[in-house]
Amino acid sequence: MSITGLPGQGPVRAGIAVADVTAGVFCAMGILVALLEREQSGQGQWVHTSLLAAQIALLDFQAARWLLNQEVPEQAGNNHPTAVPTGVFATADGHINIAASGNDLFGRLCKALGTEYLATHPDYSGGRVRLRNRDRLNAEIESITRGRTSAEWIERLNLAGVPCGPIYRIDEVFADPQVQHIGIAREIGHPMRGSQRLVGQAVELSRTPWSLRMSTPEKGDSTDSVLAQLGFDNAAISKLRRDGVV
Repeated sequence: MSITGLPGQGPVRAGIAVADVTAGVFCAMGILVALLEREQSGQGQWVHTSLLAAQIALLDFQAARWLLNQEVPEQAGNNHPTAVPTGVFATADGHINIAASGNDLFGRLCKALGTEYLATHPDYSGGRVRLRNRDRLNAEIESITRGRTSAEWIERLNLAGVPCGPIYRIDEVFADPQVQHIGIAREIGHPMRGSQRLVGQAVELSRTPWSLRMSTPEKGDSTDSVLAQLGFDNAAISKLRRDGVV
């Protein structure tokens, strides 16, 4: 949280349950590795991870900045901490992400923006000077990106080979043609609520593809079967229902 948010803003939480989800993913990976190892050794073993370990593992290069160089990463807002220009830029109707940190990509970006002079400007001609002058460079870029819509810039930058992408609201995510093409949101029938759309799996297997099924019971669905397992016959269960016990 200390590296998320605007400079000087104070710690900012992520918008999703990062630790909870990724700890489960890491655990699943560990189980798969252990199963593969068992094929060689014939022995089982414990698999362990934690919310803490998952968060530290996800720090990635930010952790390396400290461990290797004793550099404490600070908040950088929507900018990449070291690669410039990489971040969020306003357009005529929203915002887009642009990642053009290397000199080659930066040159392509400048050409697509119609600002070729920026590529050779002494304040922006290399990675280190762009980092020092990041705020001024970003302001120059955004003064141009505000002149076209997000869709126009995405098309223009893609043609130029500059990594970029739209920044969607959640409703726009599921309306996107590519999201619809991969089919990660699928319909399922619910006995009480009817048709429901849910998020599926991010991993597809060609021979055994994933599917969704309704498996969560409603309140009280298993009452009769549980009572029967405990020795109650139908008459006793009916009496419990009449008396309002269950």
